[in-house]
Amino acid sequence: MSEIIKKIEAGEMKAEVPAFSVGDTVKVYGKIKEGNRERIQVFEGTVIKKQNGSNRVTFTVRKTSNGIGVEKTWPLHSPLVEKIEVVRKGKVRRAKLFYLRDRVGKAAKVKEKK
Repeated sequence: MSEIIKKIEAGEMKAEVPAFSVGDTVKVYGKIKEGNRERIQVFEGTVIKKQNGSNRVTFTVRKTSNGIGVEKTWPLHSPLVEKIEVVRKGKVRRAKLFYLRDRVGKAAKVKEKK
């Protein structure tokens, strides 16, 4: 990649990023614009996917809302992500947890690390 692009990307990266991995339950504080107002909305769920790539790191969080599965993909270094809070660590043996999409209720839970 070009040196100019690398310098620009390095300037856009966040200084402090919490250490979390696939299977962890996280709270993502995202900024939402409604008209001329801006507010922060919390999205809490399980990380089912994490894709790496310098400042283009993205992660997907899945939660169940009113019996319906909702997934949201967030760029890690985006200015729209206020902060990420790790609620609990999950014990998983895979890099991608797409099998959780087919599960409902208690079967969709991930065991906690001790």
